[in-house]
Amino acid sequence: MFKKKEKKVRVLFIDEKNDLTSQLAEYFTRAQYGNKYDAYSAGPKRDLIDCELISIMYQRGDDMRRQVSKDFRDRERLRDDEDYDIVVFLRKNVFDEWAKRTPWQGRQILCDLGSAEDFAATDDLELGKCYSDLIDKVSAWVRENMEDPEKLRSMISA
Repeated sequence: MFKKKEKKVRVLFIDEKNDLTSQLAEYFTRAQYGNKYDAYSAGPKRDLIDCELISIMYQRGDDMRRQVSKDFRDRERLRDDEDYDIVVFLRKNVFDEWAKRTPWQGRQILCDLGSAEDFAATDDLELGKCYSDLIDKVSAWVRENMEDPEKLRSMISA
């Protein structure tokens, strides 16, 4: 007897420039739950992915060098139809500015996980620790909340 293949949940992670936190969420979701999710990330703006992030991830054994920053208009790397099942805003200020202006009403989650703006480092060692802490925080959030798509759906607030 064949088991029916379940449809993957399409999730979009959003932060301001799609250069740090949303990239981590996309990366960890694909790596840990690629069988359950089609994961994407974007932002209202795009920038280069944070080089420190790429370096620290690589040192930890995770290769993010193929990831690319995307803005909302990037039809080459995002879904043409903008049909995402769940959209996770990873910065409150981005949610406040964009949540009501997007086509994703009723499918939005706000989960402010932080960004480099929150780092309070005075030297390279402290900066590396700030990045590692953010990486750990995003990875833990993905492990805790993405395993069960129904749990994620229960978090929808807007």
